[in-house]
Parts: sequence; structure tokens; C-alpha cells
Amino acid sequence: MKIKRALLSVSDKTGLVDFARQLHELGIEIISTGGTMKALREAGIPVIYVSDVTGFPEIMDGRVKTLNPLIHGGILAIRDNEDHVAAMEKHNIGAIDMVVVNLYPFRQTIAKPDATLNDAIENIDIGGPAMIRAAAKNFNYVTVVVNPARYEAVIAAVQQQGGVSPELRMALAQEAYGHTAEYDACISRYLAAQAGEQLFPEKLHLVYEKVENLRYGENPHQQAAFYKESGACSQGIAHARQLHGKELSFNNIVDMEAAWTIVSDFDQPAAAIIKHTNPCGTGIGMTIAEAYDKAYTADPLSAFGGIVAVNRPVDQEAADKMSTLFLEAVIAPSFAPDALAILTRKKNLRLLEAAAPAKSDDVDIKKISGGLLMQQMDRAVEQPEGYRVVTKRQPTESEWQQLYFSWKVVKHVKSNAIVVANDDKTLGVGAGQMNRVGAAAIALEQAGEQAKGAVLASDAFFPFGDTVEAAAKAGITAIIQPGGSVRDEESIAAADKYGIAMVFTGIRHFKH
Repeated sequence: MKIKRALLSVSDKTGLVDFARQLHELGIEIISTGGTMKALREAGIPVIYVSDVTGFPEIMDGRVKTLNPLIHGGILAIRDNEDHVAAMEKHNIGAIDMVVVNLYPFRQTIAKPDATLNDAIENIDIGGPAMIRAAAKNFNYVTVVVNPARYEAVIAAVQQQGGVSPELRMALAQEAYGHTAEYDACISRYLAAQAGEQLFPEKLHLVYEKVENLRYGENPHQQAAFYKESGACSQGIAHARQLHGKELSFNNIVDMEAAWTIVSDFDQPAAAIIKHTNPCGTGIGMTIAEAYDKAYTADPLSAFGGIVAVNRPVDQEAADKMSTLFLEAVIAPSFAPDALAILTRKKNLRLLEAAAPAKSDDVDIKKISGGLLMQQMDRAVEQPEGYRVVTKRQPTESEWQQLYFSWKVVKHVKSNAIVVANDDKTLGVGAGQMNRVGAAAIALEQAGEQAKGAVLASDAFFPFGDTVEAAAKAGITAIIQPGGSVRDEESIAAADKYGIAMVFTGIRHFKH
């Protein structure tokens, strides 16, 4: 349909002047409101003030300006409906063929540290969503534009066809409803927080925006895409910046999340190497190079083709070590220039910078068929002084250090999970087994002779004493576990029998 008249009222004025100038050059009459009208007139573009159309001034500090039949009738009228056309003629309503609107910056306002409730309320747009929804509803006749990135395509269509195709109008309408849905969801979440609503609202509104399409999902026959939470803080994997290497795969992103979460739990320089969401090696040290070296030597075979995460900038020494191994990706807070020079020699190695995830009460969501599950992230603040030594022998100072380390790592291993560690690095990891003694057997076998004098961590209690028996035979000297089994005494007795120190934390760390 030919476009003769457009209404422009935008908060985000990106590209506005050039777009409006092209509309004017195409002979399209422009109606506008306060701030938008001012910007266009300053640019020398003819514009009709909306109050001159409605015959009514903007009132109540601009709260009411476009909520008028002379505006909404012009947008909503069905052009080939005789009654609608008659009503337009009777009430002197001019057709509005294009609505270009984006909304008050509510999200940007509430992101400010000093934003008040009143600031937020005054940035809740009313007239804008009404016009957007009206134009989107009437997309058979009206073009609605909410995204400045669409200006070029719209201008091209008008130049070539005199109007916008039905297919593009429908696509723009869908985008418009997405725009208002996201806006309302943001307001709803904000007001819920102001009202003291807890983590789990009665109605859950999730808004995500696509980052990119992926080549495929977990397997080549599965389509996939990558999304980030709309309006979320710019932290974590979804906001990581890729500096180098091939495009990310679905599995890369899943493994990067697992690696990044582990190292973000440590205050000391830490490194983790992930394979299939589980750490094949984790280490801490005085430097990132030392931490990485420990993570790598924990299981060099499995480290091949892994995902590496470190919680400090990658320097030249660390980069030199990483460059000797085939890796899929390295994620870090930053990379020193000389480290980048080394690692970018590997054409396909993905290098990403990210900010550590906020250690707050954010939530973990798991999709199930027909619904979803939501829980707090496993970020319980633990007080080691509250741990209980339940055996006759107390852990030594060095054993305590390794117990703390292994306990942080086992939290990130798929349950049933067992971690064997010493010298600030993992020696063996048993992940995702159907029984706990099976997980222990894998971890102890992987540790081999190094298990002698090492410690063992279990993400949940021992249902029987068999895991302690296996640990004792391998040479484990200290164990950390939640406790809480009806057969705890059996495990404690086995530990006492072999002179193993055992600590109960009182907290479980299942990871399914």
C-alpha cells in the first residue's frame, strides 16, 4: 500500500533524522510529538505537530498527547471497509499509513544506581505501546517500525514500490508485538521486585533475544540458536566477547558455562579444563600459569580438545603453556597483548573475554516437556568453621586445604560425583555414575598411585561404608562429604578403622 502519512515518535533517535529526511523526500507527510518533532525541525525537516492534528495540547507533563481518536482512528481504520471510511470522513480523521515508535527508556532508567520508583514510573510509556499495538493489529494497511535497524529496508521498499509489501508489514508487526511484550515484562519484573515478590512469581515472563543461529545443536541433525536474556546484566557467558577463532558451537557454549562457573567460585588464581560439562582437571596456584599447569597435568589425555577457563587475565607464560595443546576454546577476564599474539597463531582456537557471573540469588532454569523447573543457583554461603570432624583423627592443616579445594570442585561435577585431589589440583574425577562407589572407583583409578596421601570429596552422603573402604585401599587420608545418611556410623567406623579423617559439611551439592 502506498504510504502518504507517517507518525514518528521515538525515544531512541538512532538514524531518525536521515530516515525522516528520506520520508520527506519521498513526499510522505510527517506527524510528530515533542522531542522527536524538535529534533526533526532542528534538522530542517518539515513536520506537523501532533497537537495540530488533534486540536488538543499535550497535557499532564506529556502523559497525554497521542491518546486521541484523530490519531488512533487514523491508525486503526480498515481502508476498504465502507463504514470505517465513512467514519473517517464524518470525523475528519486522516489516515496514518506508517507508525514509527519506540518506547521510553524504562530498562535504562532502572539500571541507574540512583533510580527511584518515581523515576521508573515516569518512564513507563502509555501512548507509545498503544500506537504500536494499534498499528501492528492493522498491519494489513499500516506499516509499524519499532527498530531503527529496519529503517533502511523500509525506505528501500517505499522507493521501489511506493509502499511496504504485506510480508514485510507482517514481519514488522511481529517485531512490534515482541517489542511491547519485552517492555511490559521488564516493567512487571521491576514492580514485582519493588513489591517484595520472591524469586518464583505466580506468572513467569521470560524475554530472550537471539545472539546468533548455530550451525547445529548437540548433534548435526539438530537445529540450534543462541539467546541471551534481554535486559540482563552484561556478565557471564551470554555476554562474552569473542576475540578470535571459529564460530562457537552449541556444545562449546555449554562447556564454557561449566568451566567459567567453576573458576568463578575461586578467589585464588584458578584454571579448569572441561570435557562434556565435567572438569577433567582443575587447579589453583600463585599464578594462572601454575593453575593451568596443574589443571592440565591432572589428566593430560582428557584435556586434549577441552575448553579452558581461568579467572585471571591470561599472560604470556600461561599462553605459552596453552599453545602446546589442542584446545577448543579459552575463556578469561582478559588476554595480555603478548598472550594474544601467541594464541592467535592457532587459527581455529576460540578466545573469549567475559565478566564473572554475579554471585547473587539468580536462578537456574531447566526445560522439561510442557513446562520448566526453576531453582536458585547453588551458591550457598558455607562457613567452614561449621563443618564437623566426625572421626577420631583430625585433618592436618594441609589436608584441610585440600578438602576445601576438592569440596569446591565436586560441587561442579555431575552427580553421583567423587573428586580426588592433592597439591591444589584434581587427581581423579568420577562423574555421573549410577552409584557412589562406582564414581569413587573411577576417580581412584584415574588418580592411581597419586591417591596415596590425597583427599576425597563426595557431593552427597555415603549410603554404605564401601566408598570409604575403597578410598582406604587407595591410600586416601581424608574425606569430605555432607553426611546425613542413616548409615553414617558405618562410614565413620570404616574411616576410624583406617585412620582416615572425615569431615561432614552438612550441605549437599547434587548437580543433575
